[in-house]
Order: sequence, then structure tokens, then C-alpha cells
Amino acid sequence: MAKVICPICNRSVKSVAINNHLDAGCQGFLNDEDDSDTVNGNSSSSSSVPPPPPKAARHSQSQPPSSTQKKRTAADFFQTPAPRRQVSVNPVTGAREGTPVRGNGHVATATQPAQVVGKKRSFEEGPGYSSPTEQRANGEGKDTISAAAARRDDDEQKQSPDSAGGPLVKRTKTSRSVPLAERMRPRTLDDVLGQDLVGQNGVLRSLLESDRVPSMILWGGSGTGKTTIARCVAQRTGSRFIELNATSTGVAEVKKLFGEAANELGLTGRRTIIFCDEIHRFTKAQQDVFLKPVEAGTITLIGATTENPSFKIAAALLSRCRTFTLQPLTQDDIQKILLRALQREIDHENLELSPLIDEEMLHYLSAFADGDARTALNLLELALSLTATPSPTLTKADIKSALTKTLVYDRAGDQHYDTISAFHKSVRGSDADAALYYLARMLQSGEDPLFIARRMVVIASEDVGLADNTLLPLATAAYTATQQIGMPEARIPLAHCAVALCLAPKSTRAYRGLNNAYSALQEPGVAALPVPVHLRNAPTRLMKEMGYGREYKYPPNYRGGRKFLEERDLGTEVDPDVEMSG
Repeated sequence: MAKVICPICNRSVKSVAINNHLDAGCQGFLNDEDDSDTVNGNSSSSSSVPPPPPKAARHSQSQPPSSTQKKRTAADFFQTPAPRRQVSVNPVTGAREGTPVRGNGHVATATQPAQVVGKKRSFEEGPGYSSPTEQRANGEGKDTISAAAARRDDDEQKQSPDSAGGPLVKRTKTSRSVPLAERMRPRTLDDVLGQDLVGQNGVLRSLLESDRVPSMILWGGSGTGKTTIARCVAQRTGSRFIELNATSTGVAEVKKLFGEAANELGLTGRRTIIFCDEIHRFTKAQQDVFLKPVEAGTITLIGATTENPSFKIAAALLSRCRTFTLQPLTQDDIQKILLRALQREIDHENLELSPLIDEEMLHYLSAFADGDARTALNLLELALSLTATPSPTLTKADIKSALTKTLVYDRAGDQHYDTISAFHKSVRGSDADAALYYLARMLQSGEDPLFIARRMVVIASEDVGLADNTLLPLATAAYTATQQIGMPEARIPLAHCAVALCLAPKSTRAYRGLNNAYSALQEPGVAALPVPVHLRNAPTRLMKEMGYGREYKYPPNYRGGRKFLEERDLGTEVDPDVEMSG
């Protein structure tokens, strides 16, 4: 009878029995076994395994599973497939050997004894599938199933105290590579410092406790806790939390998230919180994509912005959200944050603290951060790095000189308008010291010097005005000098003009008179009053015949008429604060 070589075990099998041999997992219907059974008159081989059914019956969908073909459970469906094995015969020992092969054809491990379970794979299982029972029986699946868990356990052992009470072991390199500011981020609202909004009597805390979390816009400077509060809110409510940044997310991706949130809400009733950092980076047209999901309650939106929401957030979206303002952290709050971070580093990293990092240094870092907790923690991390290697020549002055001070200023944002406003008010109040401070702050931050010069031309007429008419030519000359010579020399004529404006007497008489005329135009009928005929120009003969300018009276010879220009240079109101302090 014809014989064939099995493609799995490479052994000789009768051609008529090859299918049965494969169905039996290469465990039966071998050529030598069949011959021996025939000689001895024993048909155990054929009796132990039933004869193959007709071809049509084998492929019938109505055939019930055999005893060796177990029905797959839901857990089996989600089980990671085990590697397929290539089985060969060792030419020396005659033993079968197998090499697991992944789906991409790469060899998984070294040569191992083949463990082939005698059951036929179903279509859903595929050639590389092994149930958990089979994997435990064959010793397979340990790498694919529990390797990740083993790595997690190993990391936890490295990060946790020794079971015998030994010292703490340093964290993994991956953990230590995370910036200190991120590692020290509070996990609960109780750990958030400096924001009464989430304090024990805070408005947002009350909303959380009553399980009524609205869509909101968190407005505050960098490092005030916007992201931290959003994460704590999601953790406290148990909602599904999605974090995205407007600088790296498109509208199409956001719409996809809305669909997933709607499915989650419909299937499980679980709400979704979408935290959008830097939401002002979306254009107002792009922000409109949030309108329908927020209004329908499909998502709860928490937007974070450092810009004024009144200018940067679409009015329609702003009306659907609560706006919460986060205050800059005080120096005491930042110092507490630094002390807490330092204590954690000592406890969890076995940090040996340098004598240079003392209370005085922490006080200096707290003042240096200007209300930004992230900046303070970054500065502390830099100081710890500088003192990690003991050096007898390193001093506190060296550490302080290594710190870089970045002025908080945005030429297109609130800082731009707030600082020039403070400069103008300082000149109006004749405070030369404050005016020079804000002038230096703007120039140091890269403000356009011509912008400052233009404002001083306005000040020369608006605030000094008729009290000293020479200041307007001086301000104009300062603008021309700035335009001609540029920075850094232009700072000198700018300072000259600023101090002169501060020291000059002030008169708003002309400015107030113009405002009075503007106010008159708001009265009914005043703006539509026709120009009197005697005041009209008469350049042609026809206009003269119509009476234009005929009864004009020379004003210096007369008096009367409505007064817009007041007699006094300054106001007459008394400031109660100044009166009380006097």
C-alpha cells in the first residue's frame, strides 16, 4: 500500500490513513503500528480510534462535537493564541522535537519537546490556538499570558518596601525618568494646595459631593493645577476619562471620541469626561464641535486655558459651561509643595539631601517660581541634580545662578494688554518708579518698542494735555528716535519720555471736552441736526443765492452757545481711600 510522509511529524503513514493520522494529532495510524497490529491479530489501533466518517459527514455543520473537541468559552475566545510548533525527528535519538513559530514566521524559543494535543482545531480556533487548559497541560503560554503580569510584579517589588522590613529600593529607570513635577502631581483633591475652589467649602467640591459635575472651563496660569483638578474630578466621579490637547488633536478625532462616549453611555450608563487642555488653541469654529455633545449631556467637557475665556472661547460654548478661575499659588503654598516633594524623594528614592538644599533655598525657589508649582518643582529637580554629586566648591550662589528666570509675557495675550495698562496708569498717577518698572518689564520680554512709544504719544495728549503742550512734541520725537535707532539704544529715549510724562502736570480738559461732545451725539435728534445755513460754506454763486453763510456772525464778537469744554483741568471728586488714609 502507498505510503506518505506526514507534513507534521515527518513519519511514514499509509496514504489512506493520513487524514485520520492528522485528526489524531500525529498520535496514531502510523505505518509501523498498523503493521504490528495486523501481524499480531490485534486491532486495538483501529478500535481505539473510530473509522473516519464519510467526507460529507466530516464537513457537516450539524455534526455534534466529539468528546475530544471541547466547546470554546468566552474566556478561550479572548485568550492569546499560543505559538505553532514545527515538529521534527532527531536523527540521533529518534525523539520528536518542536520549535514554536509565531504567526510572522519568526522562531519563538529554542528546541523543545513537542506537546501536541490530540484534538482537531475548529475554524474559529485556527491552527495556532491553544486553550488555557492545553497551555497549562503543555507548559505553554507562560510567556504570552503572564509575562506582562510578571513584569508588573517585578516593578512593584522594586518600588515597594522589602517584605522583611528592609530598606526601600529605588524605582525603575522608567519611573525615575518622569519629571519630578509629574511624579508629585496630587492624586486627590485633598492634596491640592492653594485653590479654594476645591477646598472643603469650595464650589467645585460641593458639586462633586452632590454628584452634579457640569461642563466647565478652568482658567488659570501655568502650574496652578488645571490638569490635576480635572484628573481628580474624573477619579472621584468614576467616569471614563479622556485627556487630549488642542495642539495635537484634530476635529475628526474629537468627533470619533463623541461617538465612543455615546456608545458607552447607551450600553453601560457610564459618563465620559473629556479634558481638553489648551482649548483656546482650537479656533472658535472648531470649538463649535463641542456644542451638541455638551448640550445633550453625551460628554462632560473640562476645558483648560491660560487665556481669557471671554476672548478665546466661543460665546456659545462658554454659555454651556461654568467658568472657574484658578488663582496663582502663594509663596507659602509653593513652599509646602516643595517640602512635600522633597520628603517623598527622601522616602522613596533613598535621597541623600545636600546641606545646600535647606529651608532658605526652598524659600528662594518658592519666590522665584512666581505662583507656578510646575516651575518650582522643576527648579527643585535642577537643584537636586546639581547637588547629586558632592562638590566642595559648589555653593548656593552657584545653584541660584544656574536657575533661569523666564518672564511671563505674551505679546498677543492678556500679559500684553495688562502690562501696558499698568504702565499707562502709572504715568497718569505720576509714579515714575512704577512706570520705569513696567517699561523695563515690557522691553525685557521682547515687546515692540514702537508700541510703547505710540502709547506715550497718546498719554501726552490724553493725560498731560493742556497742562504742558511741549510733551506732545517730546513724545513724537521719542517715537521717531525709537524708529530710527532701534533697540537696545531706544530704551533710553523711551525712559526719558516716560519720566517726563510722569513729572509733568496733568490736564484732561481737552480729552474730557471731546468725550462730552461724543456723549451729546447719543442724545435723541442731536446726531441728525442739519448744519445751520449760516455756517455752511458757499464756494459757488448758486450756494450764495441759497443763503449759505449769509447771516454768519463772527464768534469773537459774541458769547453763548452750548459748552463742552470745561474750565477746570482735573476733576473735583474726592477719593475716599485717599481721604481715609490721610
